[in-house]
Amino acid sequence: MTTPNKTPPGADPKQLERTGTVREIGSQAVWSLSSCKPGFGVDQLRDDNLETYWQSDGSQPHLVNIQFRRKTTVKTLCIYADYKSDESYTPSKISVRVGNNFHNLQEIRGVGNKVQAESLPQRDWAKTSKADHAGQQLELVEPSGWIHVPLTDSHKKPIRTFMIQIAVLANHQNGRDTHMRQIKVYTPVEESSIGKFPRCTTIDFMMYRSIR
Repeated sequence: MTTPNKTPPGADPKQLERTGTVREIGSQAVWSLSSCKPGFGVDQLRDDNLETYWQSDGSQPHLVNIQFRRKTTVKTLCIYADYKSDESYTPSKISVRVGNNFHNLQEIRGVGNKVQAESLPQRDWAKTSKADHAGQQLELVEPSGWIHVPLTDSHKKPIRTFMIQIAVLANHQNGRDTHMRQIKVYTPVEESSIGKFPRCTTIDFMMYRSIR
């Protein structure tokens, strides 16, 4: 019997932000959870600290709901999981759903095992996302790092949605409750119609790219 390959970590999302091609928009949404242990909720999921985490406190599936006030373009979902620290609390099967509200959510197409290899640069994300006729679930094998989930349609274009739902369907070692350490949501940055200039990607340039 062969042992499944471990899920390789993706790039640190902060590296993607520095390219100027995407922007994190989680702060524009209302976040809610199906359950949480006191002191291990949304604040810990969004505090930019990989040492803290959300811990569910209920029956599966465990849900993270991300609701925007207006229809929003989303390109990538980044989830941090750490099997080395969390063991049986680590998700092993995840479903990502989008829609207008709780009543018409649909599972993202093409979120299959290929996303396990999501250590590719941003320009290659679309190559790992194959659209099919039904939604798929993301299988994770002892992940320790960032997991990148492309939020694209069958034409490889970013999705426009009011809501994203992440459902943890199973944990490693048949664990009941789950841990997630961070979740980030990214939208593409539009090119200026006035003129296109080289992107400021170095720290020195980024210090002067906006008017104070």
